[in-house]
Amino acid sequence: MPAAKTARHTDQSPASYEQALSELEQIVQAMEAGQLSLDDTLASYKRGNLLLQFCRDKLQAVEQQVQVLDGDQLKPMRVEPDEDDDRV
Repeated sequence: MPAAKTARHTDQSPASYEQALSELEQIVQAMEAGQLSLDDTLASYKRGNLLLQFCRDKLQAVEQQVQVLDGDQLKPMRVEPDEDDDRV
């Protein structure tokens, strides 16, 4: 991720959870490639932290909504075994 793009978007909140996750994946790929300068790495790390917190906040908000809908009790999701699934 170029430094200008990272620096320009460092403080902006993403429009959605999906956008944040996509941008976070791009940052991780760029950092893992090891081709960023030290300044770009630091800017990417800061942006990644902001995106991670945004995603955590969104997930927590959804969990709270589910608790309200389920009468304040989270229940384990029941997954019916797939007929084609060999695992038992």
